[in-house]
Amino acid sequence: MSGQQHQSPDVLSTRLGYLLKHAQARLARDVAEALRPFGIDGHTLAVLVVIAAEDPLSQAELAGRIGVDRTTMVALVDRLEDTGLVERRRSAEDRRKNVVALTATGRDRLRRAERARARAEKAFLAPLGDGEAEALTAALRRLVSGER
Repeated sequence: MSGQQHQSPDVLSTRLGYLLKHAQARLARDVAEALRPFGIDGHTLAVLVVIAAEDPLSQAELAGRIGVDRTTMVALVDRLEDTGLVERRRSAEDRRKNVVALTATGRDRLRRAERARARAEKAFLAPLGDGEAEALTAALRRLVSGER
């Protein structure tokens, strides 16, 4: 059995949950491989993307946007700060609050990692062709948002 590619049992191949789970697992592996040279994973990339989009954010605001607890966010920001990707500084609007912002190194790493992620996603979706890939992405966006 070793060396053979895993095939989904026909009885499961019509189940949406099974298909979504295995498609997401394959995409996650592909993206993880693409991000490996940058020393980050998909979760870290998501944090950098949110910081870049809403720079600067407090750690509490960032935790809320990402959907993690504050303790987890402190540890994550500590690691990002240790690697020089983000910096903590006093808020210009509220001196009692610290904010998290990307460093120049963080912006560069984000730019390069985002290109690698986009290439991995495009390769993953290649069997569908551009039209089907766009339709799938739009349909998933609607499902996630709950919009009709």
